[in-house]
Amino acid sequence: MKPTARFRPAWSESAPGAGTFRSIAKYGDPRAFKHPSDAWVRMMMQEFGMTEADFSRKRDQGDIPVAIGRPSKLSSAHLEALAGIVGDKNVAVDDYSRLKYASGKTAEEILELRRGIVREVADAVVHPRDKNDVRKIVEYCDAERIAVTAYGGGSSVNFGCRPYRGGISLVLGTHMSSLLDINETDQLARVQPGMLGPAYEDALEHAPERFGCRRRYTCGHFPQSFEYSTVGGWVVTLGSGQASTYYGDAYDLVFSQEYVTPVGSFKTIEAPATATGPRINDIMKGSEGSFGILVEARMRVFRYMPENRARFGFMYPSWEAAVDASREIMQGEFGRPAVYRISDPEETDRGLKLYGVPGFAEPIMAKLGFEPMRRCLCLGTVEGDPDYTRLVSRKVKQVAKRYGAVSLGGYATRKWEPTRYTEPYMREDLNDFGILIDTLEAGVTWDNLHRLHQGVRAFVKSRPGTICMTHASHFYPQGTNLYFIFVARMDLDEYVAFQAGIIDQILKHGGTLSHHHGVGRLLAPWMEAHLGPEQMGVLRALKRHFDPNNVMNPGGQLGLDEIPPRR
Repeated sequence: MKPTARFRPAWSESAPGAGTFRSIAKYGDPRAFKHPSDAWVRMMMQEFGMTEADFSRKRDQGDIPVAIGRPSKLSSAHLEALAGIVGDKNVAVDDYSRLKYASGKTAEEILELRRGIVREVADAVVHPRDKNDVRKIVEYCDAERIAVTAYGGGSSVNFGCRPYRGGISLVLGTHMSSLLDINETDQLARVQPGMLGPAYEDALEHAPERFGCRRRYTCGHFPQSFEYSTVGGWVVTLGSGQASTYYGDAYDLVFSQEYVTPVGSFKTIEAPATATGPRINDIMKGSEGSFGILVEARMRVFRYMPENRARFGFMYPSWEAAVDASREIMQGEFGRPAVYRISDPEETDRGLKLYGVPGFAEPIMAKLGFEPMRRCLCLGTVEGDPDYTRLVSRKVKQVAKRYGAVSLGGYATRKWEPTRYTEPYMREDLNDFGILIDTLEAGVTWDNLHRLHQGVRAFVKSRPGTICMTHASHFYPQGTNLYFIFVARMDLDEYVAFQAGIIDQILKHGGTLSHHHGVGRLLAPWMEAHLGPEQMGVLRALKRHFDPNNVMNPGGQLGLDEIPPRR
């Protein structure tokens, strides 16, 4: 049955009840929502064979109070010792805290939480006040063989927060969440690991008022999870922000780090370059809490000049043209954009519906040769010195024109910008009506891009009634990433098997196991095949050195020790 002209599902508009499973499963602000457009509802009804009746009954709401039914395995002596380090108020053993700080935002976790299913939880939640507390906690837990799982913002999409062996969840964002100082001479900021993205950026932009600096600064790192992820999380998972093409990935932004490990604490050398063997600073990036706890980072920052930002957008006649133009732009030696994104044909057409682009534009685009399910949207920004932004903008436009693109001006980018952090909210609406949406991403070289794109899409589309949208959003002279979004109606068991099949296809067709989401425990079973035994041997040797008793995030993180069954 086709939807009536004014049909609109009864989307959720109220915050989850306090203490409920749904309050943990919900992404972001409890009072914030983003609903699919009416055009998207019609599209899903057509794609998935749904009727208005299917959108009239919500399922698996998770509106029941959290109850674990498992007492803490830590003794009263252990709890007293931890409280003696951080204070009674900073140790919690209630059910809600133990589950909240053991949960991330993996699709499987969310679906299980909505059903009231509890997997692994911590035996206690501990909130250190400073790095000295962290040192004492790690020393104590190592001596007592108590597992320690670090928790930042809770936005992990790979089971990175799950304490598979119980122990403690170490919450770094409660107290260790400040920008400590700015070295304006070296253009570096010293920041604690639990600081959320918006607070970090706001402090940098107000550097003159807060730190007496001459200039305002920006962090340059704006992942989709920006509002609910931490600086430490960016570093230890090798994250990448939406403006990475200009500013760099988290890997590039870290100047030096300070860690607490079971075998001791250390700061990495602070120098713009050094030839003193393999860099420990690089080794610790992406370690995902398996070697120790990041307690401070010195981060590169950049001059904040929003008045010079230039926006652009293009419609390309084909995916091949969009990819070829993008490669030319990245290898052109004239500078690079900050934000730069290209959407494949399916994402372009689905996206036009999501953002409510009016139907009357279709005949115009078709007349110009931009056919549905062939055309590809590109959007971006250029930042920096005004002369730089003018040069790069002009060069990007010249290249795009050579590859048959028509300019959309800044309209498409301005339309996208207000949604850049809100799209994850839409998952809640879809889950309410039994629709699953998830993502997987991979790094890829230019010469292998089409093979990877076609191979993964072929697998996803082989399942009837499945949407597969793909974009590239982090660019380098040698390649880019492909970010696959799949939407379908399927139960949890089918989803787990289907997701594994996509990961297999990514590796089979030459993509990296992850580009910017980290590994966690989700991708751990594929790490040996991806890196090979020699490289995995190096990582395991580092694990044995820093954490000989295997108390730091044990249970398969990064594939470094025994990987427990997933379900």
